[in-house]
Amino acid sequence: MRPIVLRAPADERFIDSLSGAEGLDPITARLYASRGVRSADELDTALGRLLPIRTLDNVDAAVELLLRHRDSRILIVGDFDADGATSSALMLRCLGRFGFSDVSYLVPNRFEYGYGLSPEIVAVARERSPALIVTVDNGISSNAGVAAARAAGIEVLITDHHLPGSERPDANVTVNPNLPGSRFGSRNLAGVGVAFYVLAALGRRLEDSGMRGAARIPAGYLDLVALGTVADVVPLDHNNRVLVNQGLARIRAGRLVPGLKALLEQSGRRVETAVSSDLGFAAGPRVNAAGRLDDISIGIECLLTDDAAVAMQHAEVLDGINRERREIERDMREAAFAQVDRLRPEGLPHCVCVFDRHWHQGVVGLVAARVRERCHRPAIAFARDRDGNLKGSARSIPGVHARDLLEAVHSKRPGLIQKFGGHAMAAGLSLAESDLRVFEEALNEVLGRRYPDADFSGAILSDGELPADALTLRFARRLRDAGPWGAGFPEPVWHGRFTILEQRTVGAGHLKMRVQPANGTHGTNGIDAIAFNQAGPSWRGPVELAYRLDVNEFRGAASAQLIVEQIAAAGREPPGER
Repeated sequence: MRPIVLRAPADERFIDSLSGAEGLDPITARLYASRGVRSADELDTALGRLLPIRTLDNVDAAVELLLRHRDSRILIVGDFDADGATSSALMLRCLGRFGFSDVSYLVPNRFEYGYGLSPEIVAVARERSPALIVTVDNGISSNAGVAAARAAGIEVLITDHHLPGSERPDANVTVNPNLPGSRFGSRNLAGVGVAFYVLAALGRRLEDSGMRGAARIPAGYLDLVALGTVADVVPLDHNNRVLVNQGLARIRAGRLVPGLKALLEQSGRRVETAVSSDLGFAAGPRVNAAGRLDDISIGIECLLTDDAAVAMQHAEVLDGINRERREIERDMREAAFAQVDRLRPEGLPHCVCVFDRHWHQGVVGLVAARVRERCHRPAIAFARDRDGNLKGSARSIPGVHARDLLEAVHSKRPGLIQKFGGHAMAAGLSLAESDLRVFEEALNEVLGRRYPDADFSGAILSDGELPADALTLRFARRLRDAGPWGAGFPEPVWHGRFTILEQRTVGAGHLKMRVQPANGTHGTNGIDAIAFNQAGPSWRGPVELAYRLDVNEFRGAASAQLIVEQIAAAGREPPGER
């Protein structure tokens, strides 16, 4: 059972400053303050609140490079996930509307070429004779690929957000908010966010040169920016919340590309009430599934078409691929959990590594995430690639930086890791299979030394106990609209004691309940609650729930509902503060 820990209390000064914001209730003011919001200005997600476009380093040089190739052949080289797909679609749509005459895209198949602008993918690109390659959501670690392109007389513009290594590729221009010495006010842009900034700067330059309406073109695709930003699980700092909220506003107003509309409808989500979780748990995974199992190109084509019927056909194919992905993931997850259970008698290592020679290379990241959730510590899942080496995907926990950890192992044991890259919470790597055990030993030694205070408890951070009169549809809607919630700006989790009035198992092991709060009445019928994947023996007596307050919409009717994170018998010590 995971401990419930109260989120660290916010400074009352900031709560007071936020409480003065128009229409902001005290509970929500406290939520914002505990998530680092310091003033009402930070709650403003109008487009004008974006960090100034030209403060992103090298963005003007990128514009000059693009303009020099306005009549040349340009090739966009993307990544095989939702961030890469949205970045590619955004570049293609905007450059086309800006009047660029010859723009196409190429995304490496992960199973044939691996990640990024590799020399092999440059060889494929050369068959199209581009004058300029523009990378989106990749390129910062593509030293050899950039060198191959430059040697072939192809200029290179890198737009990326991944952390750079000690040596950077010799591109003509590199735009990345994580470059050393960057003056940009946020290091959390997704790849699609970096692409948006470059295109926004380009649009302004074209507008200044006499192309009417050019400056507004990139903002017309903020739905794509929101999808890629949420799907890539980058921290939602204020700048990213502006991008996501503006994208969601366009989606709800029906001003979204047909492909995203089809993806949401195919997954049963309503466009009119779309929230960030609809992008992260419905649309995003369907696009990602194509890159995991097959070819991300169908996801890009879905986001590029302006024909609603064609978009729906693509969305249906993507939905089928996503169902297949779920089945593969389920089997791999069960095998991974069995490996974890075999480790438990001796004690789990700091970082849990799992591998099976039959596993699918495209799904190991999801398995690593499931192992992390089960073990409450960093995890890496490995699969064999076509050359017999291992491809690993790491998922970490707050306080343990995944890419920095791999960098430290690489420094300690040069040559052990063949390639690596990524972020704080997720990273990828490759190794020789014969080096796996040596890598595990080095990894856990480095992790224990660098992060001696790492928290492996899996504690649930609670925002406190909601009064019974707040368990209403009205307040649930207020919380939903207070987002966008996501990484770095988590959706509120509450805890409290309840009496279960009714309970039954629904679906594939979900517990459906009616519950009554112990701290007050909630009518005679209580409030709906559902605990996903937590069905089991019937609960008796009072229980303690950790939950999120949500809006449930069913057959045209809306009601408040608790999404239960954890259920336990009441009577334990009350949560402490962290």
